Formats: sequence, C-alpha cells, structure tokens
Amino acid sequence: MRIAVCPGSFDPVTNGHIDIFERASNMYDLVIVAVFHNPNKKPLFSMEERVELLSISTKHIPNIQIDSFSGLLNDYVRQKNTNIIVRGLRALSDFEYEFQRALLIKKVDPVIETVFMMTSSEYSFLSSSGIKELAKFGGPIKGLVPECVEQRIGQRMLDY
Repeated sequence: MRIAVCPGSFDPVTNGHIDIFERASNMYDLVIVAVFHNPNKKPLFSMEERVELLSISTKHIPNIQIDSFSGLLNDYVRQKNTNIIVRGLRALSDFEYEFQRALLIKKVDPVIETVFMMTSSEYSFLSSSGIKELAKFGGPIKGLVPECVEQRIGQRMLDY
C-alpha cells in the first residue's frame, strides 16, 4: 500500500489545500492529512477544530485520513509506516522554504522522500494567512475555502 503524509497547520484549510489532497489521492492508496501543532503560531482554530473542518472538507475523497501530531515530522511519518511526504507549492518562495525543510528531513532520515506538487493556477495566490487577514477586515472569502470553513470563520469573526 502506497501511503503519503500531507502535513501542515491548515489554519484554515483552503481550496488550494483541497486541490492538493484530491490530486495526491489519485497517486497514493492512502493520503494522511496531518495537522501539525506548531507552538510558534497562535492559530485561529484549535487543533480539534482544524481536524473537524478537514474531515468535513475532505469527506468526498475516499482514501483520505485526517490526523494530528506534534513533534518531528520524520518520526510521525515513520509511525505511519511510510516514507513519503507530499507538500503543495504555490510559488518560488514556497519552493525555497520547502526545499530546505525536505533536505533537513532527508539528512535526519535518508529514507524519507518529499514529493512537491504545484498547486493549480487558480489557487496559486491562496494562503491560510491571507484568508485570515481578508476575513479579519470583512473581505469576501467565498470560493476560497470550503463552505464549512467559510461559515466557521464568519462565526469566529463575530466572536471577536
């Protein structure tokens, strides 16, 4: 069985993320979307909320599993009995950052491979931080995130 791990903070998940998940699901028997707890970020949504929103947003993809983790990515990948990490790229700046991370993981664990997937051009401008900023100032996010995420962000902004 070919298993890939697609890690990220997904705060919030965007349609660009969903695009990568859908395409990766055509390449692997199982894609584990793993929400990473990053202690350096103050998320809009809790880990549990992000897992829930990802579960709802990906229910149409039969070979997707949603999970969460903290700690080293290479350890998590090994725990899942795979050696494949899938990372989505939007721009050259993403590549530089992700390339350095992939080389570091490769240095620590030479068996792990990172596969880079270019996002579809219609989502190349989309980022979770951009969505949060747009929503914070009342901008429209319809069509940029799954509907459940749009609704939850709308509710969260009302709570602020």
